[in-house]
Amino acid sequence: MSIRTKLILLFVSIVALILTGTSAAVYFFSASNREEEFYKRLENKAKITAKLLIEVDEVTPEVLKRIEKDNPTSLPEEEIKIYNTEDKVIYTSDMEGLIGVTQPLLSRIRQRNAIHFRQDEYECLGFVYMDRGGKFVVIAAAIDRFGMQKLQNLRTILIAVSGIAVLIILLSGNFYVSKALEPIARVIHDVDDISATSLNRRLEEGDKHDEFSKLAHTFNEMLARLEQAFTTQKTFIANASHELRNPMTAILGQIDVSLLNPRSAEEYQIVLRSIREDLNNLITVSNRLLLLAQASTADVEKRFTRLRLDQLLWDTKAELIRSHPEYVIEIDMDTSLDDEGKLEVHGDEQLLKGAIINILDNGCKYSPDHKTWVRISSSDNRTILNFHDRGIGISPEDLPYLFEPFYRGKNAKTYKGTGIGLSLAYRIIKSHLGDIEVETTVDRGTRVIVSLPRPSPEI
Repeated sequence: MSIRTKLILLFVSIVALILTGTSAAVYFFSASNREEEFYKRLENKAKITAKLLIEVDEVTPEVLKRIEKDNPTSLPEEEIKIYNTEDKVIYTSDMEGLIGVTQPLLSRIRQRNAIHFRQDEYECLGFVYMDRGGKFVVIAAAIDRFGMQKLQNLRTILIAVSGIAVLIILLSGNFYVSKALEPIARVIHDVDDISATSLNRRLEEGDKHDEFSKLAHTFNEMLARLEQAFTTQKTFIANASHELRNPMTAILGQIDVSLLNPRSAEEYQIVLRSIREDLNNLITVSNRLLLLAQASTADVEKRFTRLRLDQLLWDTKAELIRSHPEYVIEIDMDTSLDDEGKLEVHGDEQLLKGAIINILDNGCKYSPDHKTWVRISSSDNRTILNFHDRGIGISPEDLPYLFEPFYRGKNAKTYKGTGIGLSLAYRIIKSHLGDIEVETTVDRGTRVIVSLPRPSPEI
């Protein structure tokens, strides 16, 4: 069932329930008022009749019958019976015995002084009439044809009005819900027209004050994120393919050239060394792409453990110097880090090593002296790594794109590299809830500041 149909049914059901309750209340109070008014008239008429018979000596039962016969105040089908103190009838207009009176009924009337009861169509009233001669029992009965007819007419009117009102509400509710859901229908239509090739399109946000405008705005923000993700993905795939294709093309080219003619052992060694270098570059790119994918997964925190940051630094330094003996890395620790807990972080060892290696490698590779300084310090429950070099620096126009994959600064084109290093470090640090900042001056060096939170005691 569609939301439109549900809203219409809900709206009509609520209004129908309110109308039914209101009509029932009107009918109930009208019926109660009719009954109260009828019994009041019946009681007054019966008291007047009893007073004439009991208190006026000149009025006999026969005279009273003649008086009541043409009395315009008499009620429809009115019957009155009066019993003396010995429960004997002293007056009755019910010659046909339509109102049955028993001894238990008379006793109950005397006990309660007044009761209401029904016999077939007759509404009956019994009460005790006090006089100097004793307690008389008066029983009066009549049929309220006029009142019941009015009540029946009221019931018919209420049912007809409620039915017509529900029908009108159904039609107006359909119109109202259709108008109210029109923005949703427009959003659905616009979203259906958006595909992977048209993520640049946006939804109409209207006046930006109601919930539908907020929904359209939320969709637009999502589309912007999707467009950015698609663009990044396409750029990443294109750049990754390029970076992987270059060394493989170079390897294939060298192999084809070496196979054209017989070569000496020395020439083959030169070719193999060149191929080995290209393969190392290919492995480096593949490893960094793998780390980049691992840093982007949603469940990266599941692999986190307690790690010593100083130990990570020493391990990465040793690993980096093994492959690049010309690199010089100096590690300095703040004297305030005497507490072992200040050197701990909660993270993935492989990823953090990858981030540190890429930062150190950039610092040494782009510096004429191949030297980088690292200082470990602490501040506000965070451990800070401060990397500093005297390399070529980064130009101001390249800074906004520093952490994008495969982006390389204009002054770094002459150096071997893939442009993955800093983007990889950025994603790894962010996945560990850390921060990374870069301060740089062209031809004077670069400072990379990494801040990582220390693990809470319960981890």
